[in-house]
Amino acid sequence: MTNPKKNEPLKFAYWVPNVSGGLVISSIEQRTDWGIDYNRKLAQIAEQNGFEYALSQIRFTAGYGADNQHESVSFSHALLAATEKLRVIAAVLPGPWNPALLAKQIATISHITNGRIDVNIVSGWFRGEFAAIGEPWLDHDERYRRSEEFIRAIRGIWTEDSYNLRGDFYRFTDYSMKPKPLGGIPQIFQGGSSRAARDMAARVSDWYFTNGNTPEGLKAQVDDIRGKERAFGKSWPARIGMNAFGIVRETEQEAKAVLQEVIDKAIPDAVRGFHHEVQNAGNSSPEREGNWAKSTFQDLVQYNDGFRSNLIGTPEQVAERIIAHKRAGADLILMGFLHFQEEVEYFGKKVIPLVRELEAQEAGSLQAAE
Repeated sequence: MTNPKKNEPLKFAYWVPNVSGGLVISSIEQRTDWGIDYNRKLAQIAEQNGFEYALSQIRFTAGYGADNQHESVSFSHALLAATEKLRVIAAVLPGPWNPALLAKQIATISHITNGRIDVNIVSGWFRGEFAAIGEPWLDHDERYRRSEEFIRAIRGIWTEDSYNLRGDFYRFTDYSMKPKPLGGIPQIFQGGSSRAARDMAARVSDWYFTNGNTPEGLKAQVDDIRGKERAFGKSWPARIGMNAFGIVRETEQEAKAVLQEVIDKAIPDAVRGFHHEVQNAGNSSPEREGNWAKSTFQDLVQYNDGFRSNLIGTPEQVAERIIAHKRAGADLILMGFLHFQEEVEYFGKKVIPLVRELEAQEAGSLQAAE
């Protein structure tokens, strides 16, 4: 197994706001819309300004501001149809999706969009959502066992001409799906911070998403996954994506003032309700170390601990902090914003070029040291 090359450019992704309510649980103004017209324009802005990926969200029920939710796979297809280079990652839940259905959907979309579709396998954290749609709620580690089997199934369907599986959750007998995805196997992403989540990444996933974190906290997670990959004998390394919420302004004072306003205008009952659900999810892992297990009220005003990544300040400050996360092992930064269209463009014009300059400087230093 070889590690991802340190001199490869960092990739940037953004959260697709296909769910209403924005990316913070706050009454602060968020000039972001969940509709298709807004999102088509946003996708075009993103690919014109240095973003390579977009991640669509999967929600089935309302809650915590998400009163309306567009389905992720079909919405992802619409964004791909509006763009030329952008890759879109469709989030899906094992349970509502069967591997055969997803494998077929994604293979078809790959042919329509020149192979630009990927998937994010979400094991599930919102028990109430599963109850509302009549899906069984498995124990924490069982959800990850099912997800791992799901990933093995879709990869087998995409690569084998006569696929067989006798698993605990799925069964296939001499299944041959054609056509196969265009341009190779779609990339398989997953998230989670628990032992089960990291072990799954170390066995089967192409990409591992983690909640927002400090460079030191991120490095500890990456080192853990690398050690597990060696122990499991995995032949390829999982790339690492990290969540972040960007507040980039001309001055640090302005950026910090916006952050303080977000927190001051947090909706306490909604944050506490979200906190209750996700703490239950995080603490349900045997080691009590799942996503959100140690998140504070302030952390949870942004759903995925995005403030912890500290991409809050001037373009120069944010670019330097991004490079620190790259040194810690990040291969991709997944961004959320208050005002997506304006801020994706600003970030692409003001921050990404500075990141590329810093990457070039580091690459030059590495060459000089060899």
